[in-house]
Amino acid sequence: MKDLTIGTVFLIGAGPGDPDLLTVKAVRALDRADVVVYDRLVSPEILALAPLGAKRIDVGKMPKCHKVPQDQINETLVRLARQGRTVVRLKGGDPLIFGRGSEEAAELRAAGIPCCYIPGITAAQGAASTTGVPLTHRGLATGVRYVTGHRAADATLDLDWFSLASGDTTLVIYMGAANIGEIAGNLMAHGLPADTPAMAVSQATTPRQQTVFSRLDRLNGDAAIADLPAPVLFFVGQTVSLGEEAETLAEFPDNALAHV
Repeated sequence: MKDLTIGTVFLIGAGPGDPDLLTVKAVRALDRADVVVYDRLVSPEILALAPLGAKRIDVGKMPKCHKVPQDQINETLVRLARQGRTVVRLKGGDPLIFGRGSEEAAELRAAGIPCCYIPGITAAQGAASTTGVPLTHRGLATGVRYVTGHRAADATLDLDWFSLASGDTTLVIYMGAANIGEIAGNLMAHGLPADTPAMAVSQATTPRQQTVFSRLDRLNGDAAIADLPAPVLFFVGQTVSLGEEAETLAEFPDNALAHV
């Protein structure tokens, strides 16, 4: 028989920052929350949607500063659920794309805690929509790859550089701000042309978004000059050239949907 005193944990993707990009299911779950356990990348606009009486617990990580280790986050989720609470675990983007959602789900299930995923729009999709850079485009990119630009404990980036240096793929690099120079160098060393279009996007989909269009051999320097605040996402590939022609997409008036 199910223990009715045990709460439920919702592992929710909060999307890239714009609250209007939350799914209906995510909003419904958030509205039921007794406790919200949230990451650093969850925008204040989204956090404001939580019920006024819900407890908020910040477990955000910063580069080289994990104030709440992952093991402790897991323990917190289990403890709160065992108190009979409805727990919303809010993660930037999607919980199953560089979000450690599956690690947390494994811990919850091992403890006998009911949990479920609610997907979110990952940062690459959000940035694509606001910069006009398609992830795939006929004649330019037959595929897209999401790649981490950072290894746990600052381990060596031992990526498959030969396969990543593909001219017909859009490469999206997450968590790569500290290593983008090394990443660009390896891509060029393994065959990707230096003039491959590239861009850096900071705080995609929010009013604070900044975009820097560049090319592979200049990407590190251009991003450093712009001093973009985290989170920063990097795109490399021929589709980036289309974004420079569509920058006005990001200026679509907020009230336009009121007339649809």
